[in-house]
Amino acid sequence: LKQGEVLTMIGHSGCGKSTLLNIIAGFDTPTFGGVFLQGKPIDRPGLDRMVVFQSFALMPWLSAFDNIRLAVKQAHPEWDAAQVRAWTQKYIDMMNLGGAERKRPALLSGGMRQRVGLARAFAVNPKVLLLDEPFAQIDALTRGSIQDELVRMWQATRSTVFMVTHDVDEAILLSDRIALMTNGPDAELAEIIEIDIPRPRTRASLIDHPRYLELRNYVLRFLVQ
Repeated sequence: LKQGEVLTMIGHSGCGKSTLLNIIAGFDTPTFGGVFLQGKPIDRPGLDRMVVFQSFALMPWLSAFDNIRLAVKQAHPEWDAAQVRAWTQKYIDMMNLGGAERKRPALLSGGMRQRVGLARAFAVNPKVLLLDEPFAQIDALTRGSIQDELVRMWQATRSTVFMVTHDVDEAILLSDRIALMTNGPDAELAEIIEIDIPRPRTRASLIDHPRYLELRNYVLRFLVQ
């Protein structure tokens, strides 16, 4: 992974995409080989790698604000309450969660819950942001707006992003490079392709770009074959 890039991994179910993400996160241990972050081996979870889960994974008894504040307090134990509160509110505002910060997850839509998850992840300024199919449970219209929020947050922070997805259009929209995995159980990394469509990208402008269909068809053909 290159520092500051968005790399997306695509492949059929069972090829090991989420397993690889969990190894990077420190949740799983590789059978052999290893993962290094800036020269240091990864052997456990850490705040330098934040995960946004498909299942939202929010603390159900905490408000949206407190879900984010909990992570900020862990990342900055030396900060006083006012600093933690101000930093948390900054990311509440950046993800357009104003008015919903006092609600518990059960009272939020799927899209709002995922906004909380993204705000929590970005709020600790991780070196690597890990996205495990973060938009899979969100309807298409909401997904588009949250993808826009993700791009805006990434442009502001320039975190390195590793994302797993089944959505080819999403991968082309968000990525600098796409990694293609062969089928399991003996899956391998087949190739990594560059997305050479200039940024900033929008869904509206993307479909008219001459490279979009070429890239989309290339990835789809790989998945079919």
